[in-house]
Amino acid sequence: MKFFHKMVLSMLVLALSLMVVSPTSASASSGAVYTMTNNNLTGNEVIRYERAADGTLSLSGNFSTNGLGTGSSLGNQGGLVLSDDGSMLLVVNAGSNEISAFQVKYNSLMLTDKVNSGGTMPVSIAIDGDLVYVLNAGDANVPGNIVGYRLSDNGTLSMIPGSTQPLSGGFVGPAEIAFNPFGDVLAVTEKSTNIIDTYTVDDNGVAHGPLTHASNGQTPFGFAFDKRGHLIVSEATTNALSSYAVDDDGNLNTISGSIQDFHAAPCWVVVTKDGKFAYTNNAHDGTTSSYAVDKKGMLSLLNPVAGTPGDGNIDLALSMNGKFLYSLNSGPNTIAGFQVNPDGSLTPIGTVDAPIGADGLAAR
Repeated sequence: MKFFHKMVLSMLVLALSLMVVSPTSASASSGAVYTMTNNNLTGNEVIRYERAADGTLSLSGNFSTNGLGTGSSLGNQGGLVLSDDGSMLLVVNAGSNEISAFQVKYNSLMLTDKVNSGGTMPVSIAIDGDLVYVLNAGDANVPGNIVGYRLSDNGTLSMIPGSTQPLSGGFVGPAEIAFNPFGDVLAVTEKSTNIIDTYTVDDNGVAHGPLTHASNGQTPFGFAFDKRGHLIVSEATTNALSSYAVDDDGNLNTISGSIQDFHAAPCWVVVTKDGKFAYTNNAHDGTTSSYAVDKKGMLSLLNPVAGTPGDGNIDLALSMNGKFLYSLNSGPNTIAGFQVNPDGSLTPIGTVDAPIGADGLAAR
């Protein structure tokens, strides 16, 4: 009888251990990469790709934003972004002047809200906790602006009174909006004016500004903050990256000025979580360049050709675990993946097909 009881107990322990291990094993390999169709006829959709443990991607599903794209390039970075914890995905609908919110499920997305962007042609979204700001590019008749929202636990968005602020001028060709790591400063790049705008954000989530700063080089485009709050900005015409110190009042001071990568049109920038490396996509020759970033925000060119993702490489995203880098490529209509090595080098891990006209890239 004792032997029987021991056998039953052993079987029960084994069954319970399998119940615990199985979901853990499944989640260990789960991640995802997202882009959007930006379609102006059939409607904008988010395309989800499942990410395996080795970083390779497989098409997982299409999810309607219930809005419209433009059918043409937005000239942007940050058209769709994940929340800090990866639980929400926010997307611009540039053709219908809206933003959509999705709750991130294990292997799908659930649309939770769609709201007016508070302006014309939204191109980029910034998120910090429950605080969201959208960048509206405007057009020849309507000036661009930024507008703030609160994101609720159930995924709904509510506009923050008094949060709407102008850019430096009317139709200035803005490319991106993002928060610094501390959530108290917003930055916006303006391609047409060679200006970087900054806004301070108060305890109520209201942005104040802008303070306008001349970019160190021409055509400031995509950018990223490192973990210490240094601002690293691409310069599409200068073919370089610059870095800046940013204080609590939004003032910028150049750290590294226009460090060239010797390639054409570096426009998109990501920085690794540890802050040691930055990558930029050179859209005119299909290469990715890497930079080393020191603790003071100084840049040095690491490898002018760290990767060759494909022609028309128009966006970049790092997985949340920092192990993989993805590039959206409009020439072959693909997403190319790379493993990020400890020394900052990149190892190709394959490509998947992407929709024609796709815009934006986010990864978790």
